[in-house]
Order: sequence, then C-alpha cells, then structure tokens
Amino acid sequence: MKAVLLTSVALALSLLLTPVPAKGHHGWAEFDDKAEVTFEGTVTDFHFVNPHCVVEFTLKDDDGQVHKWQGEFSNPPVLSRRGWNAASLQPGDKLTITGHPAKNSVPALHVTKIRMSNGELKLDLRE
Repeated sequence: MKAVLLTSVALALSLLLTPVPAKGHHGWAEFDDKAEVTFEGTVTDFHFVNPHCVVEFTLKDDDGQVHKWQGEFSNPPVLSRRGWNAASLQPGDKLTITGHPAKNSVPALHVTKIRMSNGELKLDLRE
C-alpha cells in the first residue's frame, strides 16, 4: 500500500513539474475593436503563415490615389477548417474587406469579413 501511495505521489509531482509550452498571444490590442471600416481593394499578396495570415491589398481614395494596406487575420489551421489554403486569395483578386483599423493610423486592419467582387462571401470571422 505504501509503495502504491509513493508511486502515485511521484507520478503526480512529475506531471506537475513537466514544462508545458506557453500559450502566449499578443492579441489584437493594436486594433480598435470599437471601429469598423470597409474597403474595396485589389489583392497584391497573400501570406498563409503563422501566427496570422496577412492579405496585402491596394485601394484608391476619392482622388484616385492608390494606397497600400494590410489585413491580418486568423492563422492557417483556423482558416484551413473553413476551406482556405495558400491559394485562396491571389494577386489581382478584387474584394471588399471589413475589419477593425489600427489604433496608430497605420494602414492596417484586423480582418473580420472578406467578400469577393462576384459577391461570394469568402470569410466572416464574426460568426
């Protein structure tokens, strides 16, 4: 009986003392979650990478000037479960993109929704 108790205690201690990888995440603190913007743009690049996928796109303002923007959103495993892959967005794709803008006026947003120019709802992370 004493041996069983000692074995159980040793096993419990070894499990408690085993290092576990930290699940740290920077979050979306740099984006204003109280504001939402929507743009029509053209994809220039798509990065299907960890820790977050990134779509680079351009848009034209009312004066016709082209501006470069970047949208950051979920990681590849989350998007893969929704049918996405590295070819889901291609340079030249026209889209309407919605998200929370960066707080520091950098041309970036935390993407919440993407609709393609043909009307297809490609992604809605607010679901």
